[in-house]
Amino acid sequence: MRVLIVGSGGREHALAWKLAQSPHLTKLFCTPGNPGIGNHAELIAAGAGSVSDIADWAKENEIDLVVVGPEIPLAEGIADCLHERGVPVFGPDRKAARIESSKVFAKELMDRHGIPTAEFVVCDTVSQAEEAIRQFTSEGKQVVVKADGLAAGKGAIVTKGRDEALEAVRRVMVDRVFGSAGDRVVIEERLRGPETSILALTDGEHLVVLPPSQDHKPIGEGDTGLNTGGMGAYSPVPLVDDSLLNRIVKTILRPTIRAMKLEGCPYRGTLYAGLMIVNGDPYVIEFNCRFGDPETQAALPVVEEDLLPLLKQSAEGNLGPDRIVNANGTALCVVMASGGYPESYETGKSIEGLENDLGEGIVVFHAGTAMKDGRLVTAGGRVLGVTGVGRDFREAAKRANQGTSQISFDKAYYRHDIGYRVLGVT
Repeated sequence: MRVLIVGSGGREHALAWKLAQSPHLTKLFCTPGNPGIGNHAELIAAGAGSVSDIADWAKENEIDLVVVGPEIPLAEGIADCLHERGVPVFGPDRKAARIESSKVFAKELMDRHGIPTAEFVVCDTVSQAEEAIRQFTSEGKQVVVKADGLAAGKGAIVTKGRDEALEAVRRVMVDRVFGSAGDRVVIEERLRGPETSILALTDGEHLVVLPPSQDHKPIGEGDTGLNTGGMGAYSPVPLVDDSLLNRIVKTILRPTIRAMKLEGCPYRGTLYAGLMIVNGDPYVIEFNCRFGDPETQAALPVVEEDLLPLLKQSAEGNLGPDRIVNANGTALCVVMASGGYPESYETGKSIEGLENDLGEGIVVFHAGTAMKDGRLVTAGGRVLGVTGVGRDFREAAKRANQGTSQISFDKAYYRHDIGYRVLGVT
């Protein structure tokens, strides 16, 4: 099989790393890719990089499967373009991708089909949002303010009181910190409990559920400070035992796939369910229409079986029957970020240490890197994902920390407590 990956981050590097191991692979390409992905795939420029340009390139080069990493090309309709050209694609079409590209669509879908989620109000104006906040807080509830559109994983603002929530609305709808993504907002009750991310491959009918993972969104240790795209993750998640995972499949994943089909937008690709476990019951915090980042960098290293046939079967509609993939060992990913992220930061910093053998069970995924004058340099907020793989959490964490200690760049920042919930670290 000739496979094209679309994307340039850590998630796409993890996909390239995994797919490169498949005996079914003939040739792997990636657009635009990054230097790390270049170790596994041929990096190509598909015209100007628009979704139609990529689709044209895939058709002309007889690609057997396109695997789309990020949400933006999916929301722009890359799957639709590929379908028109007869190229198999792993990822939902534009209508189905609304499950991530519109928080309003996702919440109203869940409401119509009885899928457990937080109580919410959709608001088109500042005054409507302020009224919703007053209603929630008068009942003693805290709220989360969510931009309707795509905001690079940063569009949900968790607040602790009325004034903070009102200020969040002003930032989103008046100051436009998320641009047009904040044209509408969802005000929802803030739930409390541990979170988990579930990645499920689906062909629109059947599900193959990968090992659960747990992301660490806040920038600061102990889950403090601003939300980011994700500072690290581990897989599997002890909290999500077989009983709970089967309930998640029964009450959330299957009903969502069924609902999408009933509403005329059948879903194929990865359904990412970001869940909160409240008093033992799972609730949907968000859906994403693609593999998570950095969850993929923790989940794929513990998936023993070949991923490529599963992606192909999903794209072709013959994935069944439903099943859950058990984890083989444990993986823990620590994200090394540019100092100042998720706010302003500098790029172009030389990265040292990756030329060395970091040790057994350590895999480094490039997220925001580039080559400049023959040097590997930083090129984004999240720069590297250093994953340790081991028999248990302590071994995985030890290896991840061993990896980060050998890599350096100016003002590098990373959390030292990834996995603290399972490692007993406070």
